[in-house]
Amino acid sequence: MKDTPLVHDGPDQHAPDTAKPPLRQGIGLLWSYTRPRLRTVLAGVLLGLFATAVTMATPMATKWVIDALSAGSDLGTPVAILVGLLIIGMIAGFAQSMLLGRLAEGIVLDARTTLIERCFRSKLEQIQQFRVGELVTRVTSDTVLLREATTSSIVQLVNGTVSLVATIVLMAVLDWKLLITTLVALAVIGVGIAILLPRIGQAEKQAQDSLGELGASLGGGIRALRTVKSSRAEAREIAWVGEKAADTARYAIRSVRYGSLVGMLAGGGTQLAVIVILGLGAARVASGDLTVSTLVAFLLYAFNIVEPIVSLAGAFSSVQSGLAAAARIHETNHLELEDTHSRPAVTVRPHPHPSVPLIALRDVTAGYLDASAPALNRVNLEIPRVGHIALVGPSGAGKTTVFSLVLRFLDPSSGRLELDGISYEQLSIDEVRSRIAYVEQETPVIPASVRHNVCFRVPDATDAEVWDALEAVRLADRIRSLPAGLDTLVAETNLSGGERQRLAVARALVRRPGLLLLDEATAQLDGTTEAAIHQVIAEAGRTGTVVTIAHRLSTIVDADQIIVLDKGTVRDTGTHQELIARDDLYREFVSALRISTEILEDA
Repeated sequence: MKDTPLVHDGPDQHAPDTAKPPLRQGIGLLWSYTRPRLRTVLAGVLLGLFATAVTMATPMATKWVIDALSAGSDLGTPVAILVGLLIIGMIAGFAQSMLLGRLAEGIVLDARTTLIERCFRSKLEQIQQFRVGELVTRVTSDTVLLREATTSSIVQLVNGTVSLVATIVLMAVLDWKLLITTLVALAVIGVGIAILLPRIGQAEKQAQDSLGELGASLGGGIRALRTVKSSRAEAREIAWVGEKAADTARYAIRSVRYGSLVGMLAGGGTQLAVIVILGLGAARVASGDLTVSTLVAFLLYAFNIVEPIVSLAGAFSSVQSGLAAAARIHETNHLELEDTHSRPAVTVRPHPHPSVPLIALRDVTAGYLDASAPALNRVNLEIPRVGHIALVGPSGAGKTTVFSLVLRFLDPSSGRLELDGISYEQLSIDEVRSRIAYVEQETPVIPASVRHNVCFRVPDATDAEVWDALEAVRLADRIRSLPAGLDTLVAETNLSGGERQRLAVARALVRRPGLLLLDEATAQLDGTTEAAIHQVIAEAGRTGTVVTIAHRLSTIVDADQIIVLDKGTVRDTGTHQELIARDDLYREFVSALRISTEILEDA
């Protein structure tokens, strides 16, 4: 039986369908990145055409030198022109390379900026359909493939086509009989390239998809490294992620193989044609039908014709890779961005009466994408303006969904939410979230300094406010002991899991708003620090509202009001003593917590 991975990049999360769009749509995607910089692209094309014209003139100048040598004429002028063409061509090529390089990096930056904005501004439920590694690959790797496809490839296609046509015309001027041999060779080469190019595009798409799978698998494994090691699963994870790496390599090698065949066909076929031309031309020179200078000029064009053919082949290959990348980036286009500041132009904002609840859910039904049943079903509950409210219930009862609705991560399918008696529909997302401080269960830290972490919600917070928040969670002395204090990078510290959790709680305490949402913020804390957090909750509950998703008995017992959720509905509401007396499910829940607490205390 084949081993399965121990860890995954999120529960039941799958990236959307990665089917490749039609060719016309794909070209349109590439064009959308090029169009804003069309003038720069045209300048690059003109520089390329100028360089091509110089290249086209070189064989004729060479013929002029040979003819002058044969006639015993002065060689100064033709040689000077030949050298001048060389210098001018080098300068034009350098200018074009610099221009296209800057253009390409600008396009990559625009694509990355757009993707980054989608990652952070898209609705939470939609962005979570993608695995983290997949998104990272789109931002880092896929955008690079756009670079050549949207800049150099366009110039190469134009210049290569012009160069090829001009070369053929000049070869016809020199000798049409030798041209026929050249055209037959080009026809054979063109058919071969046309067969191989679609396969290159398919292989590139598969390689990029596989690279995204590799990033997702590796990221999930590294995030769960403690679990991997404690389960002695290193070999299984190495094999699993290594299999993804092998898939990526296999598809990439397939793309390289087809690309190499195109290069071999273009270069080798042309070289073979040159050999045939040389043989036929030498025979005609010997018979007097052709001059040596004409044969030399024709051979130079024959050698030069390799470059536009290879350039066109490379451009088509880059376009295929770019189409694959554009298709993967296009998969994020459906993401709906949150407009955090929009609200109705005219709204009535009465001053809230003390009796009006801070937050209210009115007959709310809400669910998630592709879910067979709603997570909340016709829920009505009120969160008062002051006090500590605990949400309890079995897994899947709807506790996290309530938080998601309050924070506007999720919109209800029916019913409405109110803040200070005002419907959420009349408030901007920013207005709602500015009233809330949230500590999620995983309590992530930001990869920056301690100061940046604590000030993350309030960027203009003073050092005094930062230290007050750290004092509240009993972390101030620990931070003072760090080499750079508040300016110490969190990644360079050895803060424990509990200390990182306290750091996340401190972030919510800076200029604490009226509503504090805690998703079991004491999960990783020792008894002494847990008591400090409970003190913070108690103090916050005296002047504002604290809502906790509670999985620890101490958090529940201290709550002013407990809301019992079950199967997406509000089962009961009351104090600890009231619910113990009348609710069987609550009694079972508390008994389970007591057993868990006793086990932890014995340990």
